[in-house]
Amino acid sequence: MSNNQVFRNFGDVTRHLAATQPDRVALTFEGRDTTYGEFERYTNRVAAALLASGVKKGERVAYFGKNSDRYLEIFFGAAKVGAVTTPINWRLAGPELAYILQDSRAPILFVGEEFGDTVEQVAGDCPCLKTIVDMDTRGNRPVFREWRDAQAETAPASDVGRDDDVLQLYTSGTTGRPKGAMLMARNLLDLQDMVHRIDGEWARWSPNDISLIAMPIGHIGGTGWAFWTLFHGAKGIVVRDFDPNRVLDFIEHDKVNKLFIVPSALQIVVSQPRARRIDYSHLKYICYGASPIPLALLRECVEVFGCGFVQMYGMTETTGTVVALPPEDHSLEGSKRMRSAGKPLPGVDLAILDASGRHLPPEEVGEIAIRSPSNMRGYWNLPEATAKAIDKDGWLRTGDAGYLDADGYLYIHDRVKDMIISGGENVYPAEVENAIHGHPDVFDVAVIGVPSEKWGEEVKAIVQPKPGSRPDPQDVIRWARERVAAFKAPKSVEFIDAFPRTATGKILRRELREKYWHGRDRKVN
Repeated sequence: MSNNQVFRNFGDVTRHLAATQPDRVALTFEGRDTTYGEFERYTNRVAAALLASGVKKGERVAYFGKNSDRYLEIFFGAAKVGAVTTPINWRLAGPELAYILQDSRAPILFVGEEFGDTVEQVAGDCPCLKTIVDMDTRGNRPVFREWRDAQAETAPASDVGRDDDVLQLYTSGTTGRPKGAMLMARNLLDLQDMVHRIDGEWARWSPNDISLIAMPIGHIGGTGWAFWTLFHGAKGIVVRDFDPNRVLDFIEHDKVNKLFIVPSALQIVVSQPRARRIDYSHLKYICYGASPIPLALLRECVEVFGCGFVQMYGMTETTGTVVALPPEDHSLEGSKRMRSAGKPLPGVDLAILDASGRHLPPEEVGEIAIRSPSNMRGYWNLPEATAKAIDKDGWLRTGDAGYLDADGYLYIHDRVKDMIISGGENVYPAEVENAIHGHPDVFDVAVIGVPSEKWGEEVKAIVQPKPGSRPDPQDVIRWARERVAAFKAPKSVEFIDAFPRTATGKILRRELREKYWHGRDRKVN
């Protein structure tokens, strides 16, 4: 596909691909192949079926299930009639699902086969919900394939444009209720234009590429990567649920050459014994992001996989990637730039702000702010939260702490809210975690602040040992003190079998902190 191709909406994308490469495989899912010609017809049917179900332009279309090729039919089909796809994290409990269904006021819900019971429990509490479609099973409800195929293959007439919402992703809700970030068609389409303007081979796609869609579609890392794949006419292999051995299978047998993965999942993949026995000669690029990656892990992955690595920094509210660190800035020697998130994509502005909103000079740590064509419209039905997140000049406050160097590279310290203040000094957990992670007996680590009568807060490391290892707490502390300032090193170490995580693999520091701060009026000291 030409990098200069300009699309007015999602319908233009699928029509173009169906016209230019109708017989190429668009998606593969558990033995089911869908060509680009079929994808155009299926998405047209979905669009018609949504209208027949009474869905109107601007209404939310909810999906509660694991990754599937048919989710992407729903996503593109809904966009063709101006409906807004709202994928919901399948790990959520019933009350959390009910909250999002009610908040989004979705009149229709598509539900994966594993989650019918959960939906049954909450459907009665969601009066907005008029239609429920089962993706794979037959019960008293419509089944997706029959629901879809009862309609014509011609796309309904539509006045959907670039400024219409197409995707509503709910933030993880680690504090308070989750918020629905509204993403417009132009956010996704303009992001592709920004990527095309990058002077780097890693940003080039072709229909010959084979992409692995393995991250959860309830997050921008899943749906966004799937959109990138289809936008470029590449072949996307959709993985229902992350499994490290299946990831290796797809790389080895299906010749996947591009994938996006989060560091925690990458760590599990590279830890598999067979990871060092596979031929990776066809693997071009591994893109990673969503959380910081320890330098020791990154070095191991660069050595094992031997392909190009691209760090991607962004968030739901920026439609994903807005900063990238290209392969040439990754080195086994661990150059300073390898510790950065990279430079902004063309058309993206970065700023580092202090608490009052003042722009800080290079090398000073503050809150990262982003101004970009891919910034969200705002939070669904939350004008105050939107105004707090995006100022009148279009700067989106990320909640991440970091700094810019003189060359414009962005260095991320941590979430602002995760910062530890110990004896008046600011300590960012990710920096300490990075130091500890290289310890030979440490599989993973999280650093939190716990109450201290002397220091206000003190640094504590929660460590998951490598299998069969029993590290000495004092040895872990000594290891850290050799690599970071004494005030940053942990004062204590606790061991854990497994970490609580979000669906994207981020460690839930809030849960780790809770028992130490329980009963206190403030969660800082």
